[in-house]
Amino acid sequence: MNQDDIPLFPLNAVLFPGGHLSLRIFEPRYLDLVRECSRNDSGFGVCLILAGREAGEPATPAAVGTLAHIEDFYSLSDGLLGIRARGSRRFRAASTRVRDNGLIHGLVRWWPDEPEITLPPEYGLLAVILERLLEQVGGQHARADRQRFDDASWVGFRLAELLPVEAAERQHWLQLTDPLQRLDCLMRCIPRFQSA
Repeated sequence: MNQDDIPLFPLNAVLFPGGHLSLRIFEPRYLDLVRECSRNDSGFGVCLILAGREAGEPATPAAVGTLAHIEDFYSLSDGLLGIRARGSRRFRAASTRVRDNGLIHGLVRWWPDEPEITLPPEYGLLAVILERLLEQVGGQHARADRQRFDDASWVGFRLAELLPVEAAERQHWLQLTDPLQRLDCLMRCIPRFQSA
C-alpha cells in the first residue's frame, strides 16, 4: 500500500472531512508549511494533539487525522497571516519525524471515503438537530442543499464538529469508519444536551 509524506499541523481541535478551519499562522515552521502547500498545491494533515501544546516544542499528534487544503489567505488585524482550510480525506500516520525547522511530517496511508448511505429514519432526529444548530451558527454548511441532510456521513461529521464535547470524543468519532456507527454514538450522546 502506498504511503505519502505530508506536513502535519497538530491542534487542540479535530477536523472532519468537509469541515472548515480558520488558523492564525505566526510560527516560522507553519509559515514554511503554508508556503510549501501553496507552492506545491498540496495539503497538510490536521491531527489532534495528544501531548504538548500548539506553540513551542513539537507536539505529539494523534495517528488519525484529516488532510486540509488551504482555500483562502488573509491578513489579520495584528498583521499575522490567517488561513481558511477545508478538510478532505482522512489518514493514519504510520510514522512521524520532526524536521530541522520543527515541522512534523508524517508518512500516511489514506483511508477510503465512506460509502454514501442514506440517513436511516431512526436517525432522523439527528438531521433535525443539525439543521437547528446550523440555523444558529450559520456558515457555509447552513446553506447546504437539503439533500445533504439525507447523507449519513455528512450529518454525522457536521454534528460531530458542532456538539459541545471533549476533543477526545470528537477524535473517536473521526476514527470511526462506519457512518451508521458514528450516528449511533451521536444518538446516544444527545440526551446529555437536553434540558431536564
